[in-house]
Amino acid sequence: FMGGTNTIVAHNTCEDSLLASPLIIDLALLCELSTRITYKTGAMTDYESFHPVLSLLSYMLKAPIVPPGTPVINALYKQRYAIENVLRACLSLAPENHMRLEHRFNPRSAELALRKK
Repeated sequence: FMGGTNTIVAHNTCEDSLLASPLIIDLALLCELSTRITYKTGAMTDYESFHPVLSLLSYMLKAPIVPPGTPVINALYKQRYAIENVLRACLSLAPENHMRLEHRFNPRSAELALRKK
């Protein structure tokens, strides 16, 4: 960043924590990538980001946290397919299944789109 070098350092005190370090790094990378994804529908004038509760991260966490009114998906493979399909959408590839985009968007943008009609 800004021409400098970045270093990620992980200090672990037991072997179990040592095994979790790559997962924590992947979690941080997926979180960062999710903050950079924006979308826009035909009824919207500005681009919006995903809902602040990133349910995509539930694949790497113990209990999925989802926005209110969103179904909780506990199936590991469905959670993984959701991540894969969101990444496929970023590359303009067709989704395979289980993307559930209707629950990933920010509800504020849907409200704004309805108000403009």
